[in-house]
Amino acid sequence: MNNQEKKRIVLISPVRDEEVFMPSIIESITQQTITPVEWLIVDDGSTDKTPEILAEAAKKYPWIHIENKPDRGVRSVGPGVVEAFYYGYERLKTKEYDFIGKLDADLKLPCKYFETLLDFFAKDCYLGAASGKSFLEENDTLIEERSSDEMVAGQINFYRRKCFEDIGGFVRQVHWDGIAYHRARMKGWRTRSIRHPDLNFIHQRLMGSSYKGVFTGRLRWGRGQYFMGTHPLYIFAIGVYRMMEKPFIIGGISIVLGYFQAMLESMPRYDDLDFRKSLHAWQMARLKLGKPLESIPDPQPDLIEG
Repeated sequence: MNNQEKKRIVLISPVRDEEVFMPSIIESITQQTITPVEWLIVDDGSTDKTPEILAEAAKKYPWIHIENKPDRGVRSVGPGVVEAFYYGYERLKTKEYDFIGKLDADLKLPCKYFETLLDFFAKDCYLGAASGKSFLEENDTLIEERSSDEMVAGQINFYRRKCFEDIGGFVRQVHWDGIAYHRARMKGWRTRSIRHPDLNFIHQRLMGSSYKGVFTGRLRWGRGQYFMGTHPLYIFAIGVYRMMEKPFIIGGISIVLGYFQAMLESMPRYDDLDFRKSLHAWQMARLKLGKPLESIPDPQPDLIEG
């Protein structure tokens, strides 16, 4: 296999009513120095001009493939996004590829994004999933959306195929991306978000927001953390950390509130006890050390839930 074949990328983008953002993400992907072998865009029931924009792009670029998913009538986040992703995944025309990405529509990427990211993968055979860092554009100034260096940006999940298959892909549940990152770490892979001029991308919507508003989005974030199995002490740390970014104070409080709402409602949790044990061990070690971990510590009995 030659070097070019080792850089074969497929992208899948679930979209719905994204007429405002589609032109810029199409421009970002079509101007990349490394072109994906296939970009499959799943139109999940758009009622605006998104279908026309997609049809024009597919006509111009033969490697852009559009699939129209039957309209469920409403925008669906979390599990609905993964459902739309797999609707596309099952319809990929390309069977031979090395990397797979789930890409949101509301992004602007530097033209060397994939070229630079693949360089990092080439230098680290244990790197299973990676992204750049997300920035918001505000008054002609770029403001970084804070994220841990061992977390992949949820807006652009990008996996080595072997890693993606090792973890069994994405679970069709809320907080699927966080579950995927930690499952990758459990399998011995590294996950990273990398601060680099050619990897810093613009996110045109605030991270953790929702089409119903930031407050609703942050509540959902907290509920997702509960489902994943996050330790109660760690959710308080997340809340404090997120209080220091927009929406100041209330954003972090909303995450904690969403978590404990889910707890009081006895919301079901991710049904993998070994995963939750491992996640707790990792989170407690993070709280003690305050830095990224290269390896996952062994679970301790006092951290294990029944």
